[in-house]
Amino acid sequence: MEAPDDLTSGGSRRPGRPRGSVASTTGPTRERIVEVAIELFSTRGYHATSVSEIGERTGLRPGALYYHIKSKEDLLWEILESYTEEALAGARQVVTTDVSAVEKLGLLIDGHVRTIARHRREVLIQLRDADALTAEHHEELQAMRHEVQRCWEGVLDEGYRAGEFARSNRIVASGLLGMLNSVAQWYHPGPGQSVDTIAEELRAMVVDGLTR
Repeated sequence: MEAPDDLTSGGSRRPGRPRGSVASTTGPTRERIVEVAIELFSTRGYHATSVSEIGERTGLRPGALYYHIKSKEDLLWEILESYTEEALAGARQVVTTDVSAVEKLGLLIDGHVRTIARHRREVLIQLRDADALTAEHHEELQAMRHEVQRCWEGVLDEGYRAGEFARSNRIVASGLLGMLNSVAQWYHPGPGQSVDTIAEELRAMVVDGLTR
């Protein structure tokens, strides 16, 4: 059951910034709120986390908290949008690089693994709670994810046409991205878990498996 989205023990919201008005979306306080939300959503789950708990963890009274956020879903959207935009920007940059398709694929793998490792908690939130987004936000998120996949499909197609890759299709691109996204489920920073090593091993495995 989803935790109540309120900020008082009685279930009513104390006076503060009216719902629906423009929240302050920048600054250290907003960053602290987002960081707390990431930690709670990733460890407890979006539905089990209440707005009141986010307020308690950030030390903000209800009115102050609602000055910075519009809703709990607003926080979820910001968290998922931010890291997905980063992944998309990285993929777009690689696609325009003037190197071979094999080299582009290696760059895509390196960049994606680093993004996933850097935003491991956000990826776990998406895997579990993306369905809590509103229809509009869900469509926007899916559009960005599809664009990331199109970048990968384009590089695979380019390599296939050039005779560098043995195959290229949507299944291959989806499989590669699914494998790389799963890094979030088992990667933990620490000795023996170098992101460089992980990226290198996955890159070697994928390129060896696709090149002729």
